[in-house]
Parts: sequence; structure tokens; C-alpha cells
Amino acid sequence: MEAVFQDLELMDYKEAWVYQEDIFNKIIDFKLNKISSSTPGYLLFVEHPHVYTLGKNGKKNNLLINDSFLEKIQASFYEIDRGGDITYHGPGQLVGYPVIDIELAGLTLKKYIFLVEEAIIQMLAGYEISAERLNGATGVWLDVINPAKIRKICAIGVRASRYVTMHGFALNVNTDLKYFSYINPCGFIDKGITSMEKELGEKIDMQEVKQNLKKNLADTLFLKFK
Repeated sequence: MEAVFQDLELMDYKEAWVYQEDIFNKIIDFKLNKISSSTPGYLLFVEHPHVYTLGKNGKKNNLLINDSFLEKIQASFYEIDRGGDITYHGPGQLVGYPVIDIELAGLTLKKYIFLVEEAIIQMLAGYEISAERLNGATGVWLDVINPAKIRKICAIGVRASRYVTMHGFALNVNTDLKYFSYINPCGFIDKGITSMEKELGEKIDMQEVKQNLKKNLADTLFLKFK
């Protein structure tokens, strides 16, 4: 399916949310009114200033700090309409928002999430990071067979309507991991968080990660960029 790729660089979370929601609504409108047989999707890459987001089924008590402390660490908080619980976004983290009509590729939502995970797993393998899925939890994980060492490197939370997706994934590249200590990430209290930088012991070239992951997502989701 045709898609437009945009790197939004560093953008406020609310601004990016409004932007992707506008694309999301336009694609649904095209589908409902049969304006064309195929509507182009979008793949948005972005980094956000420090922000915590809570999914529609999440528990607010998984945010472990109050408003004054949020202000102290220069972070904001939003309750949003994706699946999943609470997560953190910030500089050094690659956030991806595929806003696409997965029906055009014959995908169910479950298969779509599986393929997004697969693209990230394969990209990480190129950096010699062995990542996997965890039964009963979305996202991409390391050391899943060792409960004492299991840790998440990428969170996934998606909203879909009429097979059109929005929200997406958050991959920790050079992320400041201390911000995760202020929440129960994705509602878990017994699993760690990691980043590519932490696993490899050095800063990672973000532009290189973007190019690698863009290619993997195009391959797995059958996207042809304009």
C-alpha cells in the first residue's frame, strides 16, 4: 500500500497527537465515503519532550508521582485513547506512529501488532541485540526465559477504527531510563526497562536506527513510500 513517511523530529506530544488524529480521521472519511479505492497511509517518526501517557484501560495509580513532581522533572501527563497502560516518552526514544488502513494489506489488528513487533525484533538483531515477544504482553522484550533479567526495550500501544490504526510503538534508543522509575511501566511492577544504549554500552546513531527501522516496517507492513 502507498504511504507517506515523515520524520517530525522533536515535537510536543499533544501537537503530534492532534496531527496524527487528523490524518487518522481523514483516512476513515475517505473509506466511509469511498472517495477512492485506496488511501495513502502515513508512517510518522518523532521524539517527544518528557511525557507520560495512560491508555484507556490503564490505572492512574501506575503513575507514582504527583503534579508538583511532574513539574519538577519537566514532564507532562496525558490520558489517551490507545490500548495499554502507562508509558513514558522522551528525548532519545524513537516513537513511531503508523497511521494506515491495514485492511488494504489483509491484516487483522493482532497480525498487525505482530508484524510491528517483528520489524523491531529484526532491526535489533542487526545490532546483535536478541529480542523476543513475551506471552501475554505486547511489545519487544529481552531475556524472556529469565524472570530475574526480563526487560522491555520497546512498548506498543495501538488504537484502531475501521481497520485504520494510530498510535504505535516507542523504542528506547538513547533514552534516559530514570524517567521509567516514576511509573509502573505498562502496569508491570516486576519487569525492567532497557535501551539500545544500555545494552550496547554506547550512544546509538538515531538517524541510522530510523533508516533501518523504516525499511523493516516497509517490508513487514507492505508499505511503498511515495
